[in-house]
Amino acid sequence: MTIYEVIKKAIVTEKGVAKKDSERTLCFEVATDANKVMVKAAVEQLFKVKVADVRTANQVGKLRRRGRFSGYRSDWKKAYVTLKVGQKMPEYTEI
Repeated sequence: MTIYEVIKKAIVTEKGVAKKDSERTLCFEVATDANKVMVKAAVEQLFKVKVADVRTANQVGKLRRRGRFSGYRSDWKKAYVTLKVGQKMPEYTEI
């Protein structure tokens, strides 16, 4: 798997931006079969920073309805990546 297959996109939400500013933590949507080692290697190679910690969470797809028709959104995986002290915090537009 390439680094662009491991990291699908950056998650830019209020919670993610607050974690980025206060805890030096980046939030990404990653491939569902990617593990922590793959995520760490991809972030280090893509942003050229050193990673201290990676935490992952599996998100279950929600039930959505359109009138009498219902279905589920896809399941996806989220990764919180904490950078080592002294590393420059990358901006998402620098990719």
